[in-house]
Amino acid sequence: MRTIGQRWARHSWGLLLLLLAGESLSFNIDEALLAWVRNRHGEQSRQRVQNWRELMTTNQTLAEPQKLDVVNSFFNRLTFTPDMQTWKREDYWATPLETLALGAGDCEDFALAKYFTLTALGVDESRLRLTYVKALKLNQPHMVLTYYATPDAVPLVLDNLEPLIKPATERDDLAPVYSFNGTGLWLARQRGQGKPAGDSERLPLWREMLQRMRRETHPNDPERSP
Repeated sequence: MRTIGQRWARHSWGLLLLLLAGESLSFNIDEALLAWVRNRHGEQSRQRVQNWRELMTTNQTLAEPQKLDVVNSFFNRLTFTPDMQTWKREDYWATPLETLALGAGDCEDFALAKYFTLTALGVDESRLRLTYVKALKLNQPHMVLTYYATPDAVPLVLDNLEPLIKPATERDDLAPVYSFNGTGLWLARQRGQGKPAGDSERLPLWREMLQRMRRETHPNDPERSP
């Protein structure tokens, strides 16, 4: 049987993933947006989004390990619900605002929300990867966020299934497949950021989510989500 180190180092499915090239998206959480969330989803939803705004404004000067802890704990408090229950779709990548407005999401939504919040807190995108794994105990695909302190470091895993942030070598319940961010795709490895496996081009779910994030900055947009 292969060790977790061997799985994180060797496991790859040779998948092609097309991504939207990285871009900077800022969160403009003003009073108009908070009022829109309250009118659409209620006061509890407005409070969650306000708490998110406060998290991003009050934790800018923390060291990166502390930022990871704060963000991981914040989103892990939300309720897990599958996409079919929440969105009536087999697969849907929610924006952070959509996830917080509903107070619920699935593993992809939580990983994406952590990713964008950490970049808003100043963590360089090159240190972050949205990582598809197989959750071995559940025998199903799963997404986590991984953080690389250095390019050759064993990544830390931010996961809604596990409240503690642990090195990948301590997560023998996960078998990595591939990881990505806004700039590319990498075949997963235990140590280091993996082998590049394609240019950053267009992935429909990623592109659609970014388009919704852009619309979220315009409170009067009739097509605004969530």
